[in-house]
Amino acid sequence: MDLSAISPSLLIASLMVAATPIILAALGELVVERAGVLNLGVEGMMILGAICGFAVAVETGSPSLGFVAGAVGAAALSLIFAFLTQYLLSNQVATGLALTLFGLGFSSLIGQGYVGIRPPAVSKLDLGPLTDIPILGSMFFNHDLMVYLTLGLCFAIWAMLKYSRIGLILRAVGENHDAAHALGYKVIRVRVLAILFGGGCAGLGGAYLSLVRVPQWTEGMTAGAGWIALAIVVFGSWRPLRVLLGAYIFGGVTVLQLNLQAAGLAVPVEYLSMSPYLITIIVLVIMSAPRKRGQGRASLTAPACLGRPFHASH
Repeated sequence: MDLSAISPSLLIASLMVAATPIILAALGELVVERAGVLNLGVEGMMILGAICGFAVAVETGSPSLGFVAGAVGAAALSLIFAFLTQYLLSNQVATGLALTLFGLGFSSLIGQGYVGIRPPAVSKLDLGPLTDIPILGSMFFNHDLMVYLTLGLCFAIWAMLKYSRIGLILRAVGENHDAAHALGYKVIRVRVLAILFGGGCAGLGGAYLSLVRVPQWTEGMTAGAGWIALAIVVFGSWRPLRVLLGAYIFGGVTVLQLNLQAAGLAVPVEYLSMSPYLITIIVLVIMSAPRKRGQGRASLTAPACLGRPFHASH
C-alpha cells in the first residue's frame, strides 16, 4: 500500500465536496423536525432532486437552473407529504417511507433517457488571491459556490433558531403545538412551510450529487445518503453546527476509504465501502449512550412533539 499517494490537502478538499449534499439534506430535515414533524422521505426527495436537477441542467445547459429544478422538484414531492400528514393526519413514519419508495421509483422512470450523459460543468468560484495560498488555497478556497452557500445556510439556520422570532415560533410549535396554537400561531402553516424548506434542501443536495459530486445520472445514486442525513440530525442533537460536524465526519470517512482503495489497502473493497455507514452507526450509539450510571440520554434533545399529529380542537 502506497500512502504517499494520498494528498492531505486534496483529501480535505474532497471531504468538503462529499459532505455538501449530506449537510443540505440534514439541515432541511433538522428544520422539519424542530417544527415537530418526522419526515423519513429524505432519500426519496434527494433522488428526485438529483434527476430533476440533472435533466434540467442537461436540457438547458445551465447548472444553476438545474439546482433550482432539483429544489423545486423535491419541494413539490414534500408538499404531498405535507398534505397527507398535516391535513389528512396520516401516519408520518409510514407516509415518509412511502415517499422514499415513490421517489426512488419515479426518479428511475424519469432518468431512463439520461444514463451515460454528462451534465454541464459547474464552475468553481474565483476567490482571487485566496486560491493561490499554499495548501490552504486548494483545501478551502477552490470550490464551487454551493459549498460556501451550504456553510452559510448552516450558520443562518443556527442564528435563526437561536435569535429570531421565526426560530422561536418554529421551536414552540415543535415543543408544544397545543400551547403554540393557544397563543395564536398557525401550527399547520408553520409545519407545511418547514416541510417545503426541508424538501427544497434535500432536492439541492440531490442535485449537487448528480451535477458535482458524481457528475452523471445512475439509478439509486443517493445510495442511502438520505438515511445518513436523518441519522446525522440525531447525532447533531438537532443543532445545526453539530450537524455540520457529523456530515464532515461521514464525508471524511467516505473520501478516506476511496483513497485507501486507490492506495491498494489489502482489505476487501466491500469492507471499505461499508465503513462510512458502520462508523456513523457506531458514533450514533456512542452519542446516544448514557454518560453516567442512571443518567438518561442527556445528549439528545428531540422536540417534544416530534412525530405527533396536530388537530386544532374547535
